[in-house]
Amino acid sequence: MIDYVGVIAIIFFYLVILFVGVWAGRKTDKAKQGIGEQTEEVMLAGRNIGTLVGIFTMTATWVGGAYINGTAEALYNGGLVGCQAPIGYALSLVLGGVLFARKMRDEGYITMLDPFQIKYGQRVGGLMFFPALLGEVFWSAAILSALGATLSVILNINMTVSVIISALIAVFYTFTGGLY
Repeated sequence: MIDYVGVIAIIFFYLVILFVGVWAGRKTDKAKQGIGEQTEEVMLAGRNIGTLVGIFTMTATWVGGAYINGTAEALYNGGLVGCQAPIGYALSLVLGGVLFARKMRDEGYITMLDPFQIKYGQRVGGLMFFPALLGEVFWSAAILSALGATLSVILNINMTVSVIISALIAVFYTFTGGLY
């Protein structure tokens, strides 16, 4: 049986996300006319995200469906003692912000690999790219899996279909809006 309230809520949620993506895309297009490089504009929002928005963005990047599902499972299986990841993640975000953010911003780095590539050369940067790429692929797969499972339960549709729908919408609004 289909949960019609859930269907309406999900459709509304996706429409809001699409609206924000299209709105951000227009903002990006306007900003590109006045601010330098397109890569920085799309990936770093022109380096003009404030502290509060930056904190929310980093939190939203880390605390996705995979994080929430994994934390719930760890708490269920091992109790509070067995669930150390949220504490470690929170500490790493704070320490990373305090110790590295200003230096990376001042130096104009775009990715975490940039300082290593500058110091150790392009070969080391190229080698470090593969583990980073694998981490991003697996993290994205975990998030899409969690989102697909949620959609599958609420809408009573096939898991594969719900993952594909979620991925297409995410790709569309990311390409449209960039990081804004």
